[in-house]
Amino acid sequence: MKRFLLLTLALTGAAQAATTITIATVNNPDMVTMQKLTPEFNKKYPDINVKWVVLPENELRQKITLDVASGAGSFDVATVGSYEVPIWARNGWLDPLTPMFAKNPGIAQSYKVNDLLPSVRSALTTGGNLYAVPFYAESSMTYYNKDLFKKAGLTMPQNPTWTQIQTFAGKVHNPSAGVYGVCLRGLPGWGENMALFSTMVNTFGGRWYDNNWQAQLNSPAWKTAMNFYVNLVKQYGPPGATSNGFTENLTLMSQGKCGMWVDATVAAGFLSDPASSKIVKSVGFANAPTGPGTPRGSNWFWSWNLAIPKSTKNEDAAFKFLTWATSPEYISLVARTKGTWASVPPGTRLSTYNNASYKQAAGAFSNLVLGSIRRADVTRPTKDPVPYTGIQYVAIPQFQALGTQVGQYLAGALSGQTTVDQALKQAQDAAQKTAKDGGYQK
Repeated sequence: MKRFLLLTLALTGAAQAATTITIATVNNPDMVTMQKLTPEFNKKYPDINVKWVVLPENELRQKITLDVASGAGSFDVATVGSYEVPIWARNGWLDPLTPMFAKNPGIAQSYKVNDLLPSVRSALTTGGNLYAVPFYAESSMTYYNKDLFKKAGLTMPQNPTWTQIQTFAGKVHNPSAGVYGVCLRGLPGWGENMALFSTMVNTFGGRWYDNNWQAQLNSPAWKTAMNFYVNLVKQYGPPGATSNGFTENLTLMSQGKCGMWVDATVAAGFLSDPASSKIVKSVGFANAPTGPGTPRGSNWFWSWNLAIPKSTKNEDAAFKFLTWATSPEYISLVARTKGTWASVPPGTRLSTYNNASYKQAAGAFSNLVLGSIRRADVTRPTKDPVPYTGIQYVAIPQFQALGTQVGQYLAGALSGQTTVDQALKQAQDAAQKTAKDGGYQK
């Protein structure tokens, strides 16, 4: 009887000691895989239960920003972008991770912080402290269907121009057969249509602000870029393009319905995975297109990262999860689970790109992806000098609202609700007001 009571008390104590953490993440394929692999985390840490909140990108950003800014404490681990991390760190919204690594030498030794790509690690470091760890990092690139190109007698150069993309799109566009010349993001959002369109503006020679924080959205470069984008997508894109973001275009491309797609380098692994792609043998890869103004800012830089909000009450458990999910061990786990190294989260670790199995599986695109990430310079994103950092965003807190607002104006021009001139005037007024109200203009 005494032994039974002791056993009961021990089990009760173990149950009470279990910690539940809530993780907020975006519904991208790599994150869905992370959620599915939760049982593997539980094997390593059986005393930590995991709850998931998985949302579309725009909705996730709004929900996490509101929660973290207010200190509500709904999330123990938040998926945040390279845009948010330095801003939120300066606001005191995130726990610094560097002291946690110091307190956990065993985790630090196996995690290998110095294995993270220097440019990615630097983007997540503020005041000497690492405030997030990268789940995957990306730039942008061009995907094309080699079968459709061969049929049309076309050859994709490694460094295409936007003018060439337009010409190629016209040659492979065949909507009666369910094939569209080019698929580009049209869904409004600072991280959706504006991510792609901002790189187009950059390489057409435009910028958001001059060095005096005067808005430049009514410039000839912006007008040329917006007219080009609207005409290209209207003529050779799929119908309903304003509803298509990364996920929707990934589906279209993987089903063979796009002649070309310019988007995130992370999609290279998805399009090379037979489990999710019908074009594994016909997908081709090239650099992001350049425009007539400059090659600068033609390909973006982004990383999705895991961070711990200051408001968490489960810091230790949260730290164990985010270091597990971004570790070399996790990357190997994904390779085993998926059956191919081509499907592992890319762009984060030197060891991934030095791995012979990865080189063999991802040989068609690995060097191109790594080169794109290294080439993307957030400190020199435009032809003319600017007072901000960021390629597909302006690294100020107000840009999340401004970028989404301008994205809505761009979608309005694409759908025909407004003209390009009207959209540009609205965008210029919004950008000017943002700089003035934010105190950036002297």
